[in-house]
Amino acid sequence: MIRTELISSLRATALTLIALGVLYPLVVTGVSLVLFPRSAHGSLAADDAGAVVGSELIAQPFARPGYLQPRPSAAGEKGYDAAGSSGSNLGPTSKALHDRVEKEVQRLSQENPGAQGPVPAELVSASGSGLDPHLSPEAALWQARRIARARNVDEARVRTVIEASIEGRDLWLLGEPRVNVLRVNLALDRHFGRPPVAVR
Repeated sequence: MIRTELISSLRATALTLIALGVLYPLVVTGVSLVLFPRSAHGSLAADDAGAVVGSELIAQPFARPGYLQPRPSAAGEKGYDAAGSSGSNLGPTSKALHDRVEKEVQRLSQENPGAQGPVPAELVSASGSGLDPHLSPEAALWQARRIARARNVDEARVRTVIEASIEGRDLWLLGEPRVNVLRVNLALDRHFGRPPVAVR
């Protein structure tokens, strides 16, 4: 009797493993490749030369002043590590978080002279994954003056590129309007060329 139950259990385990561990992922992957081929391949973004420069789903650092900068990242040792997705796990009473935010506010204020209003909160706070590729339109437009100055173009033209890149709510209901940092930076290069590298 025990042997019969053991064999029955092993059969059920093998059947479940094959159905849910092999067949189901293959079917879902196959359907995704047919219906959403770009997304299934990682939503890769390419520059005008056709070179892949990243994924629209994963934030990457843009430190040069001529580019839209993303929110900070706590993913991995140096941030923006797609293999180490995580938040900082620092709470509102954390001195380390307070010091980091204070330092970021000071840096952003210095790098963005003349920006309208205070530094947007999302530019000093990491997302839960540490890899959020989006910013609110307000946080993106707040950086427009610095970008325009670094690229030697009129600020209104930079604002136009950012505003043209605003994505609406999903299904007109879910989420908030946002801009994808990588897409905006590719659009800036497409419209104005790559910004000059600052000589130090």
